[in-house]
Amino acid sequence: MSLEVSASPAKVIQNAGKDSTRGSANFPPSIWGDHFFQYTCDSQETDDQNVKHLELKKEIRRMLKAVNKTSHTLELIDAIQRLGVSYHFESEIDEILGKMHKTYRDCDLCDNENDELYYISLQFRLFRQNGYRISADVFNTFEGSDGKFKASLAKDVRGMLSLYEATHLRVHGENILDEALAFTTSHLESVAKQVCSPLAEQVKHALVQPIHKGLERLEARHYIPIYQGESSHNEALLTFAKLDFNGLQKLHQKELGDISRWWKELDFAHKLPFVRDRIAEVYFWAVGVHFEPQYSFARKLFTKVIYMTSIIDDIYDVYGKIEELDLFTSAIERWDINAIDQLPEYMKLCYRALINVYSEVEKDLASQAKLYRLHYAKEAMKNQVKHYFFEAKWYHQNYIPTVDEYMTVALISSGHPNLSAISFVGMGDIVTKESFEWLFSNPRSIRASCAVGRLMNDMASHKFEQSRGHVASSVECYINQYGATEEEAYSEFRKQVSNAWKDINEECLRPTVVPVPLLIRILNLTRAADVIYKYKDGYTDSEELKDFIVSLLINPVPI
Repeated sequence: MSLEVSASPAKVIQNAGKDSTRGSANFPPSIWGDHFFQYTCDSQETDDQNVKHLELKKEIRRMLKAVNKTSHTLELIDAIQRLGVSYHFESEIDEILGKMHKTYRDCDLCDNENDELYYISLQFRLFRQNGYRISADVFNTFEGSDGKFKASLAKDVRGMLSLYEATHLRVHGENILDEALAFTTSHLESVAKQVCSPLAEQVKHALVQPIHKGLERLEARHYIPIYQGESSHNEALLTFAKLDFNGLQKLHQKELGDISRWWKELDFAHKLPFVRDRIAEVYFWAVGVHFEPQYSFARKLFTKVIYMTSIIDDIYDVYGKIEELDLFTSAIERWDINAIDQLPEYMKLCYRALINVYSEVEKDLASQAKLYRLHYAKEAMKNQVKHYFFEAKWYHQNYIPTVDEYMTVALISSGHPNLSAISFVGMGDIVTKESFEWLFSNPRSIRASCAVGRLMNDMASHKFEQSRGHVASSVECYINQYGATEEEAYSEFRKQVSNAWKDINEECLRPTVVPVPLLIRILNLTRAADVIYKYKDGYTDSEELKDFIVSLLINPVPI
């Protein structure tokens, strides 16, 4: 990084801070300090751990082939997936579920009819999670003559929990699953304190974070001790999951150490003190989108891009004057380092860093004949910045748009189209030019992911944003347009979020328009929004994500 960029901005920002016309959000500083700098070595598991990991992997593969009873097979696959190790056995699991799906109407799921609700719900969820279509009519048998779920089902807590988890895979038109969600939620809430562990822990957690909407690594970290507490757990699978989690955690730690040193060199925390300093939270986001070891390059690139996006967001929302934002928007559109001369000093720092992030990967992509990916990534960033500027103009004009006007802009400024594009850049040969063309056609899955991200973000953060000065969010727009209360706005947006999830679920069913691994990135981005913005803006208020980051990136699983 040049001396010109690294030497002057701190003084410029200090002087600019005296300008009362500029905003200040007073974001809290990072809670991590230099903690992640310690992760510098390339060491992974010991040789003994590697050997044991490989032996256990072979044993689990043999187990998958040997199990012949449908109920046992379903439970084994469910455990493998919930323990976070299914990425090792994708082809085996898909083959098993594919065969099972062809004959599922003829399968005897269980010997005991008391377990019927549990296994039918489990099978339904596993089929849907893996893209197989299955009718919600399988649940008709649990309704009484009045068309409502039988009250006697409430005694079967394990079955009710299984049905509850299955409902989150529903698509449009499945009224029975809408009713099942309300039915199971009500009853599980009433018994959560009455059942024994480990079932009690599962119920309490599920009511906060359903499996389908959770981030895979977080859910695995949560489930490992629960699975260990089950008397019927498989010791080989449990040990394998622990070794795998810790080995992958070491890789993630090494990457976060590298990213932290890049972040430290930028020194934005001091040179741009008005921005959110959230490098660990950004990397946590990246792990949520693609955690698998083969996506190391993707995680690093994703982290850098979303960090730069966060800086730009704060420039538009908090600090920049409208004439400066106009210049910056034009410079981004040009995407030329020579455009830096027209910018104020603090923007030069951001602009140069942004250009460098994309330039760093240009050589690698060119050598792989994948340079076209960078073109799409740049266009996605340009589009996002353009929509940031739309919002900034609204704010400076004191304009409150209609909900439709707002959403047209805010779905793009949510960042999901931009982050989806950058997540594709770092993946393998499964991504093609046609994949990006599909992404840029604004498909239903992207629109739905944007809606979840935008509406959950707005509901979680709008009060803080309005208190320090910010463009009207969807909440303010709805209240202004319809004369509604805040709670009425929330109620409407929760319905829209629920419908958006149904869209995503439908798009992930076979046959899919693009390869499933690409749809999984969009699904994971949506899951990240659910986790980060569930109650508060967990990105801005980083205390909200502290325990997640500690469990995922700092504390290993006890062996």
